[in-house]
Amino acid sequence: MVSIPLEMARSALDAAPDAMLIIEASGTVRYANRQVCAVFGYPHDEIIGYGIEKLIPERFRARHAEHLAQYVGNPRLRPMGQGLELFACRRGGGEFPVEISLSPVRDREPVLIAAAIRDVTDRKRVETELILARESAEREREAADAARENADRANQGKSRFLATASHDLRQPLQTLGLLNGTLRRIVTDGSALDALQQQEIAIGAMSRLLNALLDISKLESGAIKPEPADFTVAALFAELRMEFANLAAEKGLRLEVDASDDQVHSDPSLVEQILRNLVSNAIKYTREGFVRLRCRHELALVRIEVLDTGVGIPGDQMPFIFDEFYQVGVPTNTTRNGYGLGLSIVQRLVKLLTLKLDVQSEVGKGSAFSLLLPASHDLAAPLQCAPGGAPVPASSIGKPRVLLVEDDPAVRGATRMLLKVEGYQVTAVASLAEALQHVRDGAGVDLLVTDYHLGNGETGSQVIVALRDALGLPLKAVLTTGDTSTTIQQLPRDPHLRVTSKPINADELLTLLRALLAV
Repeated sequence: MVSIPLEMARSALDAAPDAMLIIEASGTVRYANRQVCAVFGYPHDEIIGYGIEKLIPERFRARHAEHLAQYVGNPRLRPMGQGLELFACRRGGGEFPVEISLSPVRDREPVLIAAAIRDVTDRKRVETELILARESAEREREAADAARENADRANQGKSRFLATASHDLRQPLQTLGLLNGTLRRIVTDGSALDALQQQEIAIGAMSRLLNALLDISKLESGAIKPEPADFTVAALFAELRMEFANLAAEKGLRLEVDASDDQVHSDPSLVEQILRNLVSNAIKYTREGFVRLRCRHELALVRIEVLDTGVGIPGDQMPFIFDEFYQVGVPTNTTRNGYGLGLSIVQRLVKLLTLKLDVQSEVGKGSAFSLLLPASHDLAAPLQCAPGGAPVPASSIGKPRVLLVEDDPAVRGATRMLLKVEGYQVTAVASLAEALQHVRDGAGVDLLVTDYHLGNGETGSQVIVALRDALGLPLKAVLTTGDTSTTIQQLPRDPHLRVTSKPINADELLTLLRALLAV
């Protein structure tokens, strides 16, 4: 069995975005990563060997001793104080709100407990600001003129918040996902691998929920503006086939995509999002048989249908399927496969685009969702899709030199570790100037991986253009971003560029790199 190098393990823990402690059953701190010192304000030597009580407000210490004893008696992975407001204490006595996850490092005597602590001060402040914004909106309706003026300001604030949240909330998830991928590649212990697999599942669930909630928030705030154009159904179907073929095959389903020469007029990105949610739902609720995409004509309309042989929807539940967090046949407060937000997003997008969506279903036989779009008879520009294909084995493309440009230290460190574990030669920098200096020093670059939003207003697009000019060749590049606005959707694409949304997990990122390098 190959053990993890101590230095690499420490680097992985120090790169984590949260404060992480390892505690004995007695409450004595055995290990603390760098974030502990940054969050609590204590030097490292004043934490190691001391009781965890010094990090807890005095008013909670008596109860904490009881909770610690209970946890030692039944150690398992779980959040601490679920449903309660938790607080920690900085050096000097200042309290701040936290979220804490507990996990047994060793579930036999003597018990060791790993605690991940996140300072949620900023999030609590944002929640308070949002509550105040809602209350303000209620008051605005009492006076028409004042309401319109204040509503405009509130919407602008929401747009700014969502733009920030879309980036900042994805960054920690991106870091966690890449660190998980790195550890899965270097850990060989069976129990540790099981824990990492469960962590990967949890990170994926968090990512999907975050994406859905941000999508709904953007739709409600009016941040998404349709940009209709003429496009071909065939290109749309090709993109959906590429995205869902493997998922359907893993469930033993046939994904049938009919040929189509139809052209329609609407916002291609938003229509694709509608169909993506419908196909995803169809696969989720189909145990055997097929999921099918097809087109039909109705005068000046084109009907795009998503058909399945799934469980079907009872007639008495049909009025509720577009409600947030509603899932067919899943009682409230039970374990859920997904979050019941997909169809709610679909309904909002259909309304935004002034389209029509029909639903027919029969229990035990399946469902049919039909989206009606206006037909277009003009020559449509081809829908820009990210080129795909089967994953390319790493051995077929060697281990090239990667230049990583990322201003977030945690994401930069996690990405660098993952690529190094895979054998790539990695140079990691934080800005356009550092990237150009790397090239001017004569260092070779086979592939560029850059974040879109960098510090000081710089963008990844500027990095790509500048490095291609400096090298005099079309450098292959991957542009990662937590921004899902139309600005990203409208970026010019070329055969040597791939654009991917954060958070992207380690396997997806490595597959993307291999596919791009093989072009």
